[in-house]
Amino acid sequence: MYKESKWATEIISLQNEIGSWGYFHTLSEPDKRPITTEQALRRLSILGYTIEDKPIQKAVDYMDNCLTGKKQIPDRREKLHDWDIFSSLMLSTWIRKFTSENSLANKTADTWAKVITSAFLNDEYNHSEYVAAYYDAFGMKPRGGRLVDFLSFYQVSLTADMYDEKTENMVFDYILNKENGIYYIYGDAPLSILPEAFASKQASRYLGAVEILTSYKRNIGKLKFVYDWIISQQNENGKWDMGGSVIDKVYFPLSDSWRRKELRELDCTYRMQKLLNLLIPTV
Repeated sequence: MYKESKWATEIISLQNEIGSWGYFHTLSEPDKRPITTEQALRRLSILGYTIEDKPIQKAVDYMDNCLTGKKQIPDRREKLHDWDIFSSLMLSTWIRKFTSENSLANKTADTWAKVITSAFLNDEYNHSEYVAAYYDAFGMKPRGGRLVDFLSFYQVSLTADMYDEKTENMVFDYILNKENGIYYIYGDAPLSILPEAFASKQASRYLGAVEILTSYKRNIGKLKFVYDWIISQQNENGKWDMGGSVIDKVYFPLSDSWRRKELRELDCTYRMQKLLNLLIPTV
């Protein structure tokens, strides 16, 4: 219902012919301009765009070309971590966000799932085993940035459907209880602890992390407390309102304007109902 919004129109108008938007990486600075490819893809996904839409198809083709080495993302090579490993991780994550039919992205997901699985072979996370498995997979030890562990948007999203049942249970519990949440998405507190205020940017980011966790299908039941919390935040009209302060140009707004309260309620209610549908198996 939001694919024809002014937000989507503006983003699509900025897409390059090759399918990209300026630099590729940055999720941690959502207001940074010009818009990056990651920012554009995240926003378009939230606005309802899928692989069936031409702008996403162009972007996926571009990312596939970068992943195969036919093209390169234009970003400066970060020295904090191994840039080639990180680039492959980013590209594969975003490709698989829209399609599971890319063999190279699936191979990247399989590699990371095996690394993470190795860290849980003794039924709890062992960082030394993670480092050893990382070395076996990539020929070096993890260093700096978001490769030191796997609690970032990329690894958590990329590998959600790649584990056996036992490993998925352990990985999910580890993510849910980790003190810093999911890097790039929500780093305020463990995801097992609800935000204090529903009408807040913190709560909006928290729900963004929960939306990622719903991809761990076998563990949806562990998110029943989130389902109950969302239900408890309905107003007397059976709608939801997170307040005007949640505007971040990422999750909100979805409608062209929030000058009218009913449009804000419409957007918030749309997001809550969509998330509740994903969490229904918890009931």
